[in-house]
Amino acid sequence: MSEGILKNKENNLFIILSGIFITNALVAEIIGGKIFSVEKSLGFTPFDIPLMGNNVLQFNLTAGVVLWPVVFITTDIINEYFGKRGVRKITFITVGLIAYAFFVLYLAMKLAPADFWLEVNAEGQHGEVFDINYAFQRVLTQGLNIIFASLVAFLIGQLVDVIVFQRLRKITGKGNIWLRATGSTLVSQLIDSFVVLIVAFYILGPWSLEQVAAVGLTNYIYKFLIAIGLTPLLYVAHWLIDNYLGKELSDQMTKSAAAH
Repeated sequence: MSEGILKNKENNLFIILSGIFITNALVAEIIGGKIFSVEKSLGFTPFDIPLMGNNVLQFNLTAGVVLWPVVFITTDIINEYFGKRGVRKITFITVGLIAYAFFVLYLAMKLAPADFWLEVNAEGQHGEVFDINYAFQRVLTQGLNIIFASLVAFLIGQLVDVIVFQRLRKITGKGNIWLRATGSTLVSQLIDSFVVLIVAFYILGPWSLEQVAAVGLTNYIYKFLIAIGLTPLLYVAHWLIDNYLGKELSDQMTKSAAAH
C-alpha cells in the first residue's frame, strides 16, 4: 500500500512542490529581518530618488523577498495542477509550520546562555566587547515580528492569488499560462508587499508610514520585474511536469483543477 502511494505520480508531484514551497517560505521568513541595499550589493551608489518628504527611494529590500518569487511560481504550478484546494491546503500547512518555527525561536531566546559560549564570543571582529546572546535575541526578535506580519500578509496574499488565478483561468482557458500566473502574482503581491511592512515595521516596529511606503514600493517593483522575468521558467516547469505526468494524466489533472 505504502509503495503504491509513493509511486503515484500525483502524490509525488504534490510532495515535491510542497517541499519547495514550504522550504522557501520558511527560510524567507527567517531571513526577512534583514534589509539590504541592492545598489551596494551590486557595487553601485544608492540612487537616492526624492520621495515622500525627507525620504528617498533606494532599492532596499527585505532579504526574504529574494526567495518569494520561488514561492509565487510554486503557488501557480500547484494551482494549475491541484486547483484551489491544493493551494489552500499547502498554505495552511505552511502557516502552521511557520507558527511552529516562531514558537521554537521564542523558546530558544528564553534559554539561559552557557557561560563559555558568552566568553568565547565576547570579542567582536574589531576587538570590541560583543554580547552574542544579546545579538542572538535582537536578530531573532526582529525576525519574529517579520514572521508574525508575514503570516498575516501570506494568508491574505495566497487567498487573493487563488481567486485571481482561477478567474483569469476561466477567461484564458488552458492557454496563456503567463497571463493568469503573472496577473495573479502582481495583484496578490501588491497586497502582500505592504501588509507585511505595515504590521512588522509600523505597528510592531519604529518605522514611519513614509519608510513603509518607500520600502514597500521597492519590494513591489522587484516582485513585479521578477514575476515577468521568471515567466520562461514557469513554462519550463510546466514542460517538465507534463513530461513526468504524461499527456493524459496532465490533462486530467489540469481539467480537474480548473473545475474545483
